[in-house]
Amino acid sequence: MEPEIAVTAVHPSPGSPGAGGASWWRSGYWLVLALLVATYALCAAQSTIDPSPSAFVVQLVTVAVVLRVTQAHPRVQHIAWLVLAAAGVAMIVTAVLDTGGLVLDVALSAASTIAFFVAPVAIIRHQVTRRGLDIEALLAATAAYILVGMFFTLVYNLVALLTVAPTFGDHTVDSLSSQLFFSFTTLTTTGYGNIVPATPAVQAIAVAEAITGQLFLITAVARIMRGSRGPASEQAAARRAEEQS
Repeated sequence: MEPEIAVTAVHPSPGSPGAGGASWWRSGYWLVLALLVATYALCAAQSTIDPSPSAFVVQLVTVAVVLRVTQAHPRVQHIAWLVLAAAGVAMIVTAVLDTGGLVLDVALSAASTIAFFVAPVAIIRHQVTRRGLDIEALLAATAAYILVGMFFTLVYNLVALLTVAPTFGDHTVDSLSSQLFFSFTTLTTTGYGNIVPATPAVQAIAVAEAITGQLFLITAVARIMRGSRGPASEQAAARRAEEQS
């Protein structure tokens, strides 16, 4: 009588590549990227350095969705939605009363800067705990990289609002659109040379952004993608199983 052989089914983990082709859709990172495209378009359409209240609301919605997708602490999510609600009310009041000014512009720019600093950190924290190199990981890395570029855009915008000196010299129109273009060409170290920082402060920020862009590709993306390999203990166990078979 032949001995019975027990067969144990191996089910892929939720974060593994075999967990299902639709897991990236359920993750919500596609929505984050869609909101980032909308945010980019709104910023690129601005011909002044004054932050647009509508763009500000879309930015905060983007960050709130990021916190939801990355499963941030519920208290953090509640705070984000409260800030979003307050921003919506402020935008309506500003539009109805036709009010504004430098103080409001600085407040909007500073709030957006902080929000876009938190968002990529949340994505990286969420992804390093996952396993599996899949579409979700690629979408997450892309979203985090774009968020870093948007963060530095808002830093340039905040500096322009707080200083009287032109950000990029007399030959470039100082606007959120030009700040956005300069930020992403600096982040990717493309450097077309048509826009040049005019002051030492802006030059220092540009250097920091160029270094951040390279370090992001080397470290953050590598840490996200490392999930394609399991822990060393699991790899060793798999090798032992292959040797015994």
